[in-house]
Amino acid sequence: MGATERWPQAPAAGTEAAMEILLIIRFCCNCTYALLYKPIDRVTRSTLVLHDLLKHTPVDHPDYPLLQDALRISQNFLSSINEDIDPRRTAVTTPKGETRQLVKDGFLVEVSESSRKLRHVFLFTDVLLCAKLKKTSAGKHQQYDCKWYIPLADLVFPSPEESEASPQVHPFPDHELEDMKMKISALKSEIQKEKANKGQSRAIERLKKKMFENEFLLLLNSPTIPFRIHNRNGKSYLFLLSSDYERSEWREAIQKLQKKDLQAFVLSSVELQVLTGSCFKLRTVHNIPVTSNKDDDESPGLYGFLHVIVHSAKGFKQSANLYCTLEVDSFGYFVSKAKTRVFRDTTEPKWDEEFEIELEGSQSLRILCYEKCYDKTKVNKDNNEIVDKIMGKGQIQLDPQTVETKNWHTDVIEMNGIKVEFSMKFTSRDMSLKRTPSKKQTGVFGVKISVVTKRERSKVPYIVRQCVEEVEKRGIEEVGIYRISGVATDIQALKAAFDANNKDILLMLSDMDINAIAGTLKLYFRELPEPLLTDRLYPAFMEGIALSDPAAKENCMMHLLRTLPDPNLITFLFLLEHLKRVAEKEPINKMSLHNLATVFGPTLLRPSEVESKAHLTSAADIWSHDVMAQVQVLLYYLQHPPISFAELKRNTLYFSTDV
Repeated sequence: MGATERWPQAPAAGTEAAMEILLIIRFCCNCTYALLYKPIDRVTRSTLVLHDLLKHTPVDHPDYPLLQDALRISQNFLSSINEDIDPRRTAVTTPKGETRQLVKDGFLVEVSESSRKLRHVFLFTDVLLCAKLKKTSAGKHQQYDCKWYIPLADLVFPSPEESEASPQVHPFPDHELEDMKMKISALKSEIQKEKANKGQSRAIERLKKKMFENEFLLLLNSPTIPFRIHNRNGKSYLFLLSSDYERSEWREAIQKLQKKDLQAFVLSSVELQVLTGSCFKLRTVHNIPVTSNKDDDESPGLYGFLHVIVHSAKGFKQSANLYCTLEVDSFGYFVSKAKTRVFRDTTEPKWDEEFEIELEGSQSLRILCYEKCYDKTKVNKDNNEIVDKIMGKGQIQLDPQTVETKNWHTDVIEMNGIKVEFSMKFTSRDMSLKRTPSKKQTGVFGVKISVVTKRERSKVPYIVRQCVEEVEKRGIEEVGIYRISGVATDIQALKAAFDANNKDILLMLSDMDINAIAGTLKLYFRELPEPLLTDRLYPAFMEGIALSDPAAKENCMMHLLRTLPDPNLITFLFLLEHLKRVAEKEPINKMSLHNLATVFGPTLLRPSEVESKAHLTSAADIWSHDVMAQVQVLLYYLQHPPISFAELKRNTLYFSTDV
């Protein structure tokens, strides 16, 4: 329908003057439509067409990069239009007739009275307001309740040395957070099955409600990064965030507004009521960021492994000690997954470091660039970590059409005048299940463990013993050991050295970053032609861990260990004792038994390719269907009193060897 058709006909009894006014209005509206809305509408339609063209254009086609550039230009243009019109849509007039605009809002976890509370925080042009959505009965208009506010003229960020220690908040145990993730994944799978079988809507709603409850608890209890603000006239407030990127966004948005000539003020009860009442209409973030709030047609994200090479950065005005971190979203919040080395005293760092990042329904990749601070006086009292300065940050969407290719996709993120070049490619979870035996039986990677131990005349492969020894020597107190990704190029160098039986391997290990050594050990187990706990016994392990009777479970799980080939069993028990020693340092390295089981379980115990294809239909199902059980199997043995090889074998006489 054209713009003219939307306007009513002039009344028959209208005067000539009224008719002229109406014609002028029509003319102006037609001009507005033709000059303002039509061009933007055309760009919007062109953007959709470009998106569809990219979907159906092969990546190696010569037009593919041109289409990518055109799409990027169109999207940037539309984003700038939205930014320009946004303030006009988010303005509220105060009782004094002044205009106050909403600049940013979002859900944050506040520490209040030593407990975590989910708040909706609103940043206006002159005030920060922290609110809570009131509980209302069905059919009634929802409203916010203001918990506190700070005029931006009175808001300060305490420096690390000035800030007081955080109020004591009991951290949520890691294993309980992991259990929540498992439950959420299982509920997702159940919902999909119900939908596929056209189940009752009431049953689906019940499952969605359970999922929301678990996602809400996860969102509330997972953030750990402190974000403290202070009112010059009194109280301090502490938020906990999951991402340094998010903390930086809030800080920068507030500091940008504080550059203006702001005046301190006190809101009257009427003014506060008007401002709080406007929050519901003005908010831009309507729902808590959990997957149960997503529409059915929204992308479920990527499940698998994202390989990222951080190449280099340009645009720094002076030399500094620089490094980058990588964050991806998972279960509604962002987590830091990898970190480059510090490139010292340079304006053009060249890292060329590759990382493998596990994705769990991820849709975005964030890169943050930091200047390393070596001043030990600048310590954050909330977590005793030195505060490094963020030099720039950027984010890209993980478009399945772009990343799901065998080839590397190179891109540049621009951040605050800095350009970071990186490459990435994606391996889906079902592809990662494939184990390709090595064609060279002289190496150790991709070679059966029985072949390696027989050749070496050892009970445990040399690579396992050396990596474990090095980790226990200098990495057992490393925060996130086995969880933080090592540099892929370092891992590949160690892999090549072990495969070639390099005489300098011990020297290489002593010089190598400890996360690369931990990553080499994980890679060795992942590349075994058969998982350490074997394909044949996999179904029995799944059945054993599901038993509810403790005595029956104990008998079954010990019997399954006895059934393993000796090299597999001895290596597994050796690794088990090592992981227990790592977990003893949990207060320092933050790696609990459950964390370690989450890292190693899916590596040591995986379904065969045939079984995987027979039972699983989607990437999300792979995560929820088997990973929970794989983690539980390893956790069972980690929590078990020490298991002796000799004792197990002695008891073999009293048990059947059939499984």
